[in-house]
Amino acid sequence: MKVKALILYIALLTFSIALPACQGLLGTKEDDTVKEIFEEGAIDPTLNPQSIGYVPVLPVWEGFDAPMDIYAGYDEMVYVVDKQGVHVLDQTGTRHRSIQIPGAMEVVQDRRLHTYVIGKAPQTVNGEVRLFSAIYRLSNTAGAGDVAFLDTLIHPYADVSRRNTSIRKEDEEVEFTGVAPMSDNTIYVSRSGPRNDVNAAYRPDNAVLIFDREGVNTSYARGLSPVVSSIKSAINISAIATEVAPPQELYGMSELLNFVICQKPGNGYQPEYGALYITVNFNPESGYTYDATPGLTEFDRDKSSRFLYQTWRFPSPEDVCIAPDRRHIFIVDSELDSLFQFSITGEEGIVPPASFKDRRNAIVSFGGDGDGPFQFRNPSGVCYLRKVLFVADKGNGRILRYKLNTDLE
Repeated sequence: MKVKALILYIALLTFSIALPACQGLLGTKEDDTVKEIFEEGAIDPTLNPQSIGYVPVLPVWEGFDAPMDIYAGYDEMVYVVDKQGVHVLDQTGTRHRSIQIPGAMEVVQDRRLHTYVIGKAPQTVNGEVRLFSAIYRLSNTAGAGDVAFLDTLIHPYADVSRRNTSIRKEDEEVEFTGVAPMSDNTIYVSRSGPRNDVNAAYRPDNAVLIFDREGVNTSYARGLSPVVSSIKSAINISAIATEVAPPQELYGMSELLNFVICQKPGNGYQPEYGALYITVNFNPESGYTYDATPGLTEFDRDKSSRFLYQTWRFPSPEDVCIAPDRRHIFIVDSELDSLFQFSITGEEGIVPPASFKDRRNAIVSFGGDGDGPFQFRNPSGVCYLRKVLFVADKGNGRILRYKLNTDLE
């Protein structure tokens, strides 16, 4: 059953931070960070017409306690999840509010400005208090008044196939790992866990659930194997994203139901593909089908040198997002300490300017262990808004922002 009116105290800590002196978004050549960029040589901020890549947007947002997710919302605010809760920032990095959610790990927003936070919820089972994965739906998270608690989806009650089954010991190991809204505010919810009997009456733990805009579980993505690695699997999903993303548009929002998932090793499984793009089709007789996307396993070496569907490419993909304006796919991998960018058709990199002799995609992925402007330690979140890319650099306690040098005016 869907749990409404969960009795839980959500403390709101609201505070203001003085606006820093005006420095501009991008530093000058005298800034220490820019000097470091020149020394590293990863990207030349002088914008040599024969080079293309990302440059940092300054200043770096620091002072976070192991930030694990970031989301730029339809309300034009930026949401950062760390060990202290969910922090609401404006686009200058000024913190406006912090929201305490138990075990908060992921945040996202739908077009109604309802904010979803994945965390934990205590439940009493046979006289014992146990913690289960939960999704909190909030409103007015960036407003002047109090945050409104709307609903909570708690495993296993939120899954309609579990309504007639008892609580299992393994249910505390099951995790909601991502929420991905669609244009009509229905949502996909990715889930991972240890029990994946494909012949059982209830759904496997490794699954993508579908909820309507009011939080009612209506279905799940049938046909994605929870146990066999393939281009149609759902093994230990760590993140999910659709092509519906901010900014808010009255017209032209994508109505595609397709989604991208990331898969990680765990629970005895080793997924061959760290990321999959699933195409959703509708048949009047059979309903919705969740299919492998044609062409992604066919590598056109004339277009790029690296590809999304190369096997064993991502040892630990933590998060994924899609830029709606360019249909770029971004993935952060915590084991590789890197950020990767792909086209929606699976080629890594971006189409180079006409002046480039090499007509294959320019590889703009970057990373490596460290605390430099192009390095990360355990990056765990990525999002995109208006040509700015945000990365939650968990191990360094900071938020980094980037723009393509070709987008600088």
